[in-house]
Amino acid sequence: MDFQHIIEAVGRYMDFAGVAVMVIGALVSVPMALRGYQPKRAQGLTPFSPYRSYRQLLGRSILLGLELLVAADIIRTVAVTPTFESVGVLAIIVLIRTFLSFSLELEITGRWPWQKEKDADTGEPLRSQS
Repeated sequence: MDFQHIIEAVGRYMDFAGVAVMVIGALVSVPMALRGYQPKRAQGLTPFSPYRSYRQLLGRSILLGLELLVAADIIRTVAVTPTFESVGVLAIIVLIRTFLSFSLELEITGRWPWQKEKDADTGEPLRSQS
């Protein structure tokens, strides 16, 4: 088995892992949402509805799955003799998946990934615990 076949196999396994994370996340999210799952940062606030809990849990699963799928695409494209065409296709795929990730993050948390999380009581940005 040569290097190219090994990289292709690793890419396939990463693809499988990305899809598995999304499917398992969707299945595990149902009972968690029905039991009233609430993130630690939202505890003490008005409890989420099961629908909102499920959306947040599912969104997080999709985000993790997308990260694995992007990693698989990068491994397959960059590790095996990249051409301008394959790198261009990779760039478009990463761009689309990055847009999806940002959109999901905004949907889940209500803020962009680069915005600081705000304290629920004061509305002030949280400071890191150093």
